[in-house]
Amino acid sequence: MKDNAGLKKVAFWVLLVVIVCFFVFPIFWVYLTSFKTNEAIRSMSPFSFKPTIENYKMLFLTRHVDVPFINSLIISGVSTLVVMLISIPAAYSFARYNTSGGQLLFTTISTRMFPGVIAAIPFFTLFRDLRLLDTHVGLILIYVYFNMSFATFLMYGFFKEIPEQVEYAAMMDGYSRFAILRKIVLPLAKPGIAISTIFTLIWAWNEFFFAFLFTSRVAKTASVELSLFWGAAQIQWGAMAAMMSIALMPTLIVAIFLQKYIVRGLTFGAVKG
Repeated sequence: MKDNAGLKKVAFWVLLVVIVCFFVFPIFWVYLTSFKTNEAIRSMSPFSFKPTIENYKMLFLTRHVDVPFINSLIISGVSTLVVMLISIPAAYSFARYNTSGGQLLFTTISTRMFPGVIAAIPFFTLFRDLRLLDTHVGLILIYVYFNMSFATFLMYGFFKEIPEQVEYAAMMDGYSRFAILRKIVLPLAKPGIAISTIFTLIWAWNEFFFAFLFTSRVAKTASVELSLFWGAAQIQWGAMAAMMSIALMPTLIVAIFLQKYIVRGLTFGAVKG
């Protein structure tokens, strides 16, 4: 029996290491490539090279990619903040009040059931008339539109898991509905808020289609800038890898800081007493 338990433990750790390497290796390879010259990238000895920072210098001194990164930070950050400010009270109201028998909630999430390309032409025409093309406000409005329904639906599930008896007890103590939401419900829903926030932020940070279609110079984002390294004559692998390595950092940093809430959020409601 002990031998079987030992084999299962070894198999578990081997499988865990394989899974971690499977997901971590592409990120490691991107960072490794970012410190290579074009000759080293084409070399048959991938780990035998002299590190260089020329790719990073080219990004900031020649391509001036700091502007697209700042645009991405502004657009994704503001849109995520607006989405959460709207979706949290909306999801709470859906969870506590039987609004139209749940039909309004279904109508809200249905905006994510069709491909985004369907909305491209109407939005493009509208933004052209409103002079919102190639502006931060235009992309922020697009991202709020597509992410608000998703965040509301996600937060709805977390609010439903919070027992209503806790709120009834607070009402007996004289708390208003707003005070209950602020002092009791939101602290209990921190894992769900963290999950919704990071999913919304990742979608806004990585979004390419609308950023490519609706921007050209002023509001161009990092994802659009990244696509420009893929030219007709050549592919700038080193610069592209450097750009990717920087683009990965914001979402990785947010995920690290919200890690404990993400783990709790993914298992929230899984175990019931």
